[in-house]
Amino acid sequence: MRPDKILYVDDEPMALKYFERLISPMAPVLTALSVEEGKAVLQARGGEIAVLISDQRMPGAMGNELLRYARDHHPSMVRMLTTAYSELGEAIEAINTGEIYRYVTKPWDLELLRADMRNALELSETRCERDNLLREKMAVQRQQLLASRISQLAVVCAGFMHADYARGLQVFLQAAERSGCALPPIDWRSMDHAELMQYEAQRSVAIGQAMAGWQHVFAAVATPAAALQALADALPGQVELAGDSATISNRQPLTWLLDAASHEPPSPALVAWLAWLMWWGGSAQLQSSEQGLVVRLGDTASAAPADWMATAIERISLAASEAA
Repeated sequence: MRPDKILYVDDEPMALKYFERLISPMAPVLTALSVEEGKAVLQARGGEIAVLISDQRMPGAMGNELLRYARDHHPSMVRMLTTAYSELGEAIEAINTGEIYRYVTKPWDLELLRADMRNALELSETRCERDNLLREKMAVQRQQLLASRISQLAVVCAGFMHADYARGLQVFLQAAERSGCALPPIDWRSMDHAELMQYEAQRSVAIGQAMAGWQHVFAAVATPAAALQALADALPGQVELAGDSATISNRQPLTWLLDAASHEPPSPALVAWLAWLMWWGGSAQLQSSEQGLVVRLGDTASAAPADWMATAIERISLAASEAA
């Protein structure tokens, strides 16, 4: 829902009524009598508010405190200050510190006030369109990163494992999808593309090293029962054994390799599930339950179809995008 309301905060009730009568034909107007009331409105209905305009001189906290709060919690909201001529220095300081878009002097020039409100609403609409475009662009970049990670895992798994790595990786991706794999975050404020690629390369190397570390553990297991016990030992406190099944209660080892931040290094435990599947994924059967993901070992499954990876990428990306 696009924000379309104006919130005006002033300790003078008559000023609130006057403003609402003047501006409400242009947009719905919300009012508050103090900074604290204004914060409460922002907390309850901030997503509906396109423009915040506050008086500066009020009992208790000043208006610029409310505007600073709005900047921190609703950065796309257009913020304005109304103040007397004698207080212009405070208004200029608020502009210089990024707290407000502009100030409106008291007493108001009615036509200028209407024009300022129209401009502020138009600016809010422009910001909403920009934010929507940025969100769409970021979602595409995160989908691309997710697909790249799946491809990197395939390379890591095929590099030193036995020939049936594809079935194990296929089960890993099925488990990630069932466990609510998210789109990986990308913080472009703290890194550029080259740094992201460096983090991703370091991440893949660390995953490969951890996989190699588990090789002697899982390769030495000879029976399904021992294999499930080895999985429980590798994920202490996260796996419950019951007969011929194991329930993984924590989603982190099921999805972390795909949806964690790039700069977070993998621990051996976070790689254990994928490493285990390199030996036992060919007979692994999955079932979702309220307690977590149930894993059973049965007959060896048929080979994965030729397009299994493309299908997995599409399914996981779609589910993660819908959940974002």
